[in-house]
Amino acid sequence: MELVDWSFLYAETRDLYSHTGQPLLDPVVFFKLVLVDRLENLVSDRRLVEHCALRLDILLFLGYEVDENCPGTRP
Repeated sequence: MELVDWSFLYAETRDLYSHTGQPLLDPVVFFKLVLVDRLENLVSDRRLVEHCALRLDILLFLGYEVDENCPGTRP
């Protein structure tokens, strides 16, 4: 159950995303990553990706399964 309806981010970022080319990071996931970055006081994107890969609660918050790669990690 989501406590926040994040779907408004799709409408707010529609003009910023292209409909052609390679798929980009989901706007909701991107916003949640920025939120985690600020709340956890992380100092770099690399540290953020490492941190997210290790924390199951953050993976759940981002909408990823335990066996899925976090955004920014290599398979």
